[in-house]
Amino acid sequence: MQSIYLTIALAPLVAAVVAGLFGRTIGKAGAHSITIAGVGLSCALSLYVLYQFVHEGMAPFNATVYTWLVSDGLTMEVGFLVDHLTAMMMVVVTFVSLMVHIYTIGYMHEDDGYQRFFSYISLFTFSMLMLVMANNFMQLFFGWEGVGLVSYLLIGFWYTRPTAIIANLKAFLVNRVGDFGFVLGIAAVLRYTGSLDYATVFAHADRFAGAQIHVSSTIAWSAITFTCICLFIGAMAKSAQVPLHVWLPDSMEGPTPISALIHAATMVTAGIFMVARMSPLFELSETALSFILIIGSTTAFFMGLLGIVNNDIKRVVAYSTLSQLGYMTVALGVSAYSAGIFHLMTHAFFKALLFLAAGSVIMAMHHEQDMRKMGGLRKYLPITFWTSLVGCLALIGFPGTAGFFSKDSLIDAVAMSHRFGSSYAYFCVLGGVFITSLYTFRMFIMTFLGKERMDHHTQEHLHESPWVVTVPLILLAIPSAVIGWVTVKPMLFGGFLSDAIHVLPANDVLEHMAEEFHGSGEFVLAALTALPVWFAAAGVATAFIFFWWKPSLADTTERSFKWLHTILVDKYGFDAFNQNVIVAGARALGGGLWRFGDQAIIDNGMVNGSARVVGWLSSVMRYAQSGYLYHYAFAMILGLASLLMWLVWRP
Repeated sequence: MQSIYLTIALAPLVAAVVAGLFGRTIGKAGAHSITIAGVGLSCALSLYVLYQFVHEGMAPFNATVYTWLVSDGLTMEVGFLVDHLTAMMMVVVTFVSLMVHIYTIGYMHEDDGYQRFFSYISLFTFSMLMLVMANNFMQLFFGWEGVGLVSYLLIGFWYTRPTAIIANLKAFLVNRVGDFGFVLGIAAVLRYTGSLDYATVFAHADRFAGAQIHVSSTIAWSAITFTCICLFIGAMAKSAQVPLHVWLPDSMEGPTPISALIHAATMVTAGIFMVARMSPLFELSETALSFILIIGSTTAFFMGLLGIVNNDIKRVVAYSTLSQLGYMTVALGVSAYSAGIFHLMTHAFFKALLFLAAGSVIMAMHHEQDMRKMGGLRKYLPITFWTSLVGCLALIGFPGTAGFFSKDSLIDAVAMSHRFGSSYAYFCVLGGVFITSLYTFRMFIMTFLGKERMDHHTQEHLHESPWVVTVPLILLAIPSAVIGWVTVKPMLFGGFLSDAIHVLPANDVLEHMAEEFHGSGEFVLAALTALPVWFAAAGVATAFIFFWWKPSLADTTERSFKWLHTILVDKYGFDAFNQNVIVAGARALGGGLWRFGDQAIIDNGMVNGSARVVGWLSSVMRYAQSGYLYHYAFAMILGLASLLMWLVWRP
């Protein structure tokens, strides 16, 4: 199987190299053909691997492929750990990536950077595969930084736009903040276990339990809590959790296909996957799990509110991603790791669908993204309309859709948890259901229903997108609608992830939920009377009342709550704080170091100062070079006399 795993990982890399280095030679058709073939091969083999695990009972694979460095007993290797969690992630990553590759043919066909874009997204897929298939922290970090690097290149793909350059720098810098914590966490793992290999680290995880980090003679921190929080800080940036979320909405400056890939199957899910993979460590720290729970619930609720006031169709979906990542993080915080991964999987399908559907709308509207200039697109874009409806229903958790099974399970897990912060988290995730339904169907109504608000020229040229765009929409709509029915039991209650995820018996809320689970059908029927479904229905009803039946109510409400609307439009002041405090402080510090360090000490003191000293000494020494013979003779006599005196009177 090792050759299969190598092919899965390396096929997108080879395709990326060929498309990137020889793009002009092979042309547009060659670039998209070879990258689609590479990702398609990875997807087919990933499906085969998943089939082997599910139906043939294949054992997990954990082996070293290449030893890179051995130093002082520390081994750095390239290796694969392929178990049920990895197999599922491989399928999600490669399938969504394949859909994005096909879709890109239609979306980017007129772009001058066509071949370069295909090279980047294929490289993105390779980086994410290396991350999820890693069996050690070094390779994990390689994939972690790989997706960060390629996201930087893709967000700033249209590098002639100042907004794109600012956005990719923002993503890069915010992720460096998270990576600082991530590296500290990895260093702590190495310090207390002496290894970077997952199996070795997990086997010695108990060493963390009693270890302490002595900050001072009176202050000591739990080593496991410090390590887990540091690792999670890395996840906070990568998976865009408050307050390191600010880069994600701005990533919309990149082309729509990469928005789908970043938000659905790669980069932002890396943090969720990492915490789930590290469950044997996180289970040893209640403090770290409570911290995760509070951060995730805050993100789920408050980031969802921002979607209600945004008018850019892509940014609404982006704020939805922020909120849904918060839901996944909440599941991790209550030790329902399988529920978090389950929602990661279902979310990948319907969120990729929504982004690609938004891109289809943007293409039809000649790259207009303001929903206030849309409306009535249902009759012009029928396939986009119906697939978008499926994606919206899955996002709000409509009974029977994929999002329903994962989100309701997650909310039930929070309700059964007794961890510190679980009450606050339950309020946030339950309130978030109403908010999600409200902004989702606000977007749907403003885009597809109601009166047409576009200009006459745009209206005349409206038509459905080509098949390379609509086929991926249909293929993503199918799992968004039905995959929950067949996966809810094995993913949550059937032990599908038991070989990868470790939960202490006292924390296993899913085990208690399993006692009440009697099949997918009964799960749906029971949920019809539960609060989440009614909150979702209330959100949909509110959206239709305010944005379809009587839009004037929305304007009246905005005027009545102008203060709240301003807070939401300003995004709670995070960007203003970062710009006016963090950036301004960094510039002031840099300016001070430049004036007092560079100019005063280095330039004026060390460089120019040493030159002035040499000049002064030279001016003094010049007087000794008079050119008169008797001056030199007198100096020689003084020197000889001094030498004789030293020889006579020395001890």
